[in-house]
Parts: sequence; structure tokens; C-alpha cells
Amino acid sequence: MSLIVQKFGGTSVADAEKIRAAARRAYRAQQQGHQVVMVVSAMGKNTDMLVDLSNQVCDDPPAREMDMLLSTGEQVSVALVAMAIHDLGGKAVSLTGGQIGVRTDSSHTKARIQSISTDRMRRLLDEGNIVIAAGFQGVDNDLNITTLGRGGSDTSAVALAAVLGADMCEIYTDVDGVFTTDPRVVAEARKMSNVSHDEMLELASLGAGVMHSRSIEFGKKFNVPIHVRNSGVFTDEPGSIIGPITESEKRAVSGCALTKEEARITVTGVPDKPGVSLTIFERLAGVNVAVDMILQTAGTDGKADISFTVLESELDRALEAVNDAAAAVGATEVSHEANVSKVSVVGLGMATQTGVADRMFRALAEGEINIEAITTSEIKVSCLVTREQGLEALRAVHSEFELGIAPEGRATFEDSLKAAKKAKDTDALAVVSRLQSMEDLTVHGVQLNDTQALITLTSVPNSPGISADVFEGVAAADIVVDMIVQGIGADGKTNVSFTVPQGDHEKAVAAVKSVIEKLGGTVGSQANIAILSVTGVGIRSHTGVGLRMFRALSQAGINVELVSTSEVKVNVVIEADKGKTGLAALEEAFADVIG
Repeated sequence: MSLIVQKFGGTSVADAEKIRAAARRAYRAQQQGHQVVMVVSAMGKNTDMLVDLSNQVCDDPPAREMDMLLSTGEQVSVALVAMAIHDLGGKAVSLTGGQIGVRTDSSHTKARIQSISTDRMRRLLDEGNIVIAAGFQGVDNDLNITTLGRGGSDTSAVALAAVLGADMCEIYTDVDGVFTTDPRVVAEARKMSNVSHDEMLELASLGAGVMHSRSIEFGKKFNVPIHVRNSGVFTDEPGSIIGPITESEKRAVSGCALTKEEARITVTGVPDKPGVSLTIFERLAGVNVAVDMILQTAGTDGKADISFTVLESELDRALEAVNDAAAAVGATEVSHEANVSKVSVVGLGMATQTGVADRMFRALAEGEINIEAITTSEIKVSCLVTREQGLEALRAVHSEFELGIAPEGRATFEDSLKAAKKAKDTDALAVVSRLQSMEDLTVHGVQLNDTQALITLTSVPNSPGISADVFEGVAAADIVVDMIVQGIGADGKTNVSFTVPQGDHEKAVAAVKSVIEKLGGTVGSQANIAILSVTGVGIRSHTGVGLRMFRALSQAGINVELVSTSEVKVNVVIEADKGKTGLAALEEAFADVIG
């Protein structure tokens, strides 16, 4: 008998009518021959109400007591859903996270799952019950109630689907599926029939609100097919499958996203020597600030600039730590700007198709939108822009890549469903074994790429169209660009660095010089460099990855010349002759988490 997990978010169980509708969906699935586990969130605005109530009685509520309080929201929902199923003539049992056997660490309000017991759930399912699990919660080893933080019910659902070997995890929400971008701000946004785990990881980390990134991490780690559907559509209308294939191999970009609440910090005049990056990011980790978009431009005259973004709400705390670090390393200046947003395009096709970056840059230039910073990965290009131009930038790139039009050679919903089921891990014992400390960092590998050259443009005019001109010139020379890093501009100037295959080094320099002669600035290059990469699922949600990487290289006496980050990878550029030494240092540093 097949087993499905159905997750219903707060808007899907917001009142009695919606609770009965969710119950009917689950009961119908059971009557169709499935075993059903429901994961239910707190009703509507219940969690917000509880948070507000706590603030009325206490200025600084203890984290443990907040978990005790907030967990009651889900307990109300699961009990009511169970009653509704009984009223329909079915059998149902509601369970808290602790009653299921969800064990977490003791990080209250942001706990990570360590293991899940399946014995009780399987027994209840075999007795003909629909199991209704409280999402968002578990217990630690001392039986204290813990909660999983933002998006915790999604994480609960996909984790349960993984450990139970479910055929499908259905996420019911108030939208029809995963869209090419936010349909509330871009009218042409289109529902995708399918999207890969990697693409969804990037989109979720960029603020796409349909799914939380931690739940997608589970989906990718354990090959769980996820079906995002509208709980208000009482038909079998399919939503979007998140699984092992992309919507179309012929289209480079699948979706785009805007992250609004960003702030950037720039440390200028940083000594270009080993250990400096470690000092800065060690101080940030010490005050629990998660760093997103890291950009370290190539050094000149023994100095480099390091820029990065943080959540605007964490800016003050981050600045205090960074000012302390800057003084310790002898940096020239620390500057910041709160009024920025990040627009990004994502797609698996970028790994094999050229021209994405220059098309994005040109679209922004034609909208007279200035790019303040750039970072790239194999499947993502992100640009920092002023917040007032954020929505305009999002609409420009969505239009440029014609994301509102279904692509040619589009994989069907059925294609994705078959691929997802085929990829699903069917070895139950292996899954249970891997679920021990299931949310611990998993690094897929450490790689050395010694086939690239580095081109550095300094003192380039910081104005709309500059990046488009540069990379259109490179594309015209039929050169494939790998990493692109544009630092934060100052005094109307900016620096841009990018890597190309070593065989194209001289051609790339010539192509860029012809552009720079008209724009102003200087061109420098290194014919041989080494790029070290750490790849894994949810690299960004484990804030210690970059820190561990910088520490290992510093201890090996290796200077980091350039940094680029994404949700699944951290890349650093170092001197070519230090490549093998750096690789060995990183392999040793991550030996305990490579798997």
C-alpha cells in the first residue's frame, strides 16, 4: 500500500470550514487506497497571536518557554482535524512532535531534527488510522518541547516523508504551485510544472515563500518528491513537483527572485594576506549573524575589499562585530548601506548554456538600474541594486528571459512524477541510518579546479550598463565565463573580477581591453589560478562552513584572493601553486561531514 504525507499550512486550516476541507482531502486519499500522514500547522494567525501575547507579559521571553507556548498552536489544529475526520466516519489519531518521536537538539526556537522514530506511526497506520502530526515541533533528550523555527512544518513534513519512505509529500498551501517569480508583484509569473531540488534550494533561500529552504534540503538529501498544491482547489489539478528534473533543459533560467530586506557591509583596505577573512567572519559567527552574499575582490597593492550582505534586522549587531574585526586586522574603513535588495536568476541550464549573465546585465541597464555588486554560481546570478529599484529589476529580468512563456521541450508533470518516484530512496534501513543527526551538515565534496584564469578590472565607472558592456564583449569573443564577482563601488568606481578557461586568457584580456578603453579603468590578469570549492546541501543555512573553510586555509598559510557563495557551494580563488595544498587542507577540515 502506498503512503503519502500531506502538509497543511496555517492558511489551509485557518477556520472550521477549511479544517473540514483538509480532513476531507485526507479521508478521500485514504479511501483511494493510500496510507495517510497529515502534518498540520497552527491555525491562521494563531502563532502571531501567541507571540504578541508573550510580549505583553514579558519584555524578553525565555526561548524554552516560547517553545512551550508556540507548540500549543499546532496541538489545537491536530486535535480539530482528527475530530473532523472522525465526523466523516474515518479513524484518526492526533500526535504531538514528542509523541511521534521527533528528537531534536536543544536549540530552542530554531532546533534541528536529530532523529525520528517510526514505530508508533506505522502501528497506527496499519490499524487503519490517518495519523495527524503536529508540525514545527519535537522534543530534546531531556523531553523539553522544541520548535524548528520559520518554515518548521514544511521541514517536519518532508522529514516524515523521508523516514517513512513515502511515495509523495504533498504541500497544501494558498497558491497553485511554484511560480517563476512572485505572482503578487509580477503579473506574468507562471506556474512551473516541475522544478529541481537544486533550483528550489536557491529560490527558497532567496525568499520564494512557497517552501522553506530547510525542507528542500531534506527533499534533496533523501530523494523525497514534493508536490506543492493549492488547498482551495477541490479537484485533482496538479501543482508543481519539486524533484530530480528541471522543467526544461533547453531554457537556461527557470525562475527569478527578489530579496528585499538586505543590508550590505564593506570592509575597505583589508590586508591581502592569510587569516584576514577568518578574523572578520569569526567575529560575525560569534554574534550569530548569518552572512549571505560574500564578495571579496582581487587584491591590488597588497589591499583588498570584502563586502557581504546580512539581514537588515541584524545590521547593527553585525556592524559592531565587523568594526571590531576591522580594527584587529588593520583595515582602512567599514561602510554600510541598508537600502539595498538582491535580484537573482536561477536555472540548472546555466551550467551548460552561455550568455545568461550578460543578458541579465543588459536588461537591468536598459531599465537604467545600476548594479552595485554581482556574485554567481553554476546555477545562479545575483545582483545587488537599490531597494527602490528592486521590483523594477525583478520585472526586467523576468521579461528578459521570457519566464511567463512555457519553454519548448518542457518536461510534463507526469515526467517529473515518474522521475521523482524512480529516484526516491527505497532502502528503508539506509534512510533510517542516515536520519541519525539528519540535519547535520552534509558536504558532498571538496574540489580543486586548476583550469581557470582570472581577469580583474579596477576603477571601472560604477554606472548602469558597464557590466553589460564588459560581458557582452566577452561573450562576443565566444568565451565561457565561470565566476563573476563585482565589489561594492566607491567614489563612482567599482572593481570586477571573473574567471575564464586558461586557454581563453589572452583572448579574454583583449576583449575586455577593447571595452575598457572606451569606459575607463585598468585590466589585470593571472593566467593561472586555483579555485577551491566546498559543495553541499544547505551550505548557507550552516553558517560555520565559510568559517571552517577560511580557518583551514589560514592555518595552511594560504591567502584567499576572491570569494563567491551560493546556497550549495562556496568558491575561493587562491594562487595556482597553492591549489593542491589548499585541497588537502579542506579535505582534512571537512573529513567528518563529507558524505
